[in-house]
Amino acid sequence: MQEIEIHLVPFDSPAAQRLITAALADLGARYGGSGDETPVDASEFTPPEGAFLIARLDGQPVGCGGWRSHGDQGDTAELKRMYTAPQARGRGVARAVLAAVERSAREHGRKRIILECGDRQPEAIAMYSAAGYERIPNFGYYADHPGCLSFGRPL
Repeated sequence: MQEIEIHLVPFDSPAAQRLITAALADLGARYGGSGDETPVDASEFTPPEGAFLIARLDGQPVGCGGWRSHGDQGDTAELKRMYTAPQARGRGVARAVLAAVERSAREHGRKRIILECGDRQPEAIAMYSAAGYERIPNFGYYADHPGCLSFGRPL
């Protein structure tokens, strides 16, 4: 089995942007539009206020995810832009990225991690549930949209 390599990269790096573009196209196919209108700034994913990671198999970028600070307390991270390329799905990439994102957030003093997800992403919902995430009140850009599901868990 190929080893999944996880690397910290700038959010606006070419490899990250290719994966993010694919992630947004996937969301657009599921929900319409651009996929996600949530305001995101690359600087939000710069340590110690955030981080962005990509997964590689055989040297090829196949997955990504990041966290940014959320709220005024400085103890919560928000998971953003989780994605696994279709050819790498079912190989543990998303779980490896999620674990690395959580570890990074914890190392930067975050005590909790939260995320928004849509109801047309059953594989993501299943993964988050299996990883110990529980439903929380909706927050963020899509809080009042039908189909928005928010999750969180302690780190």
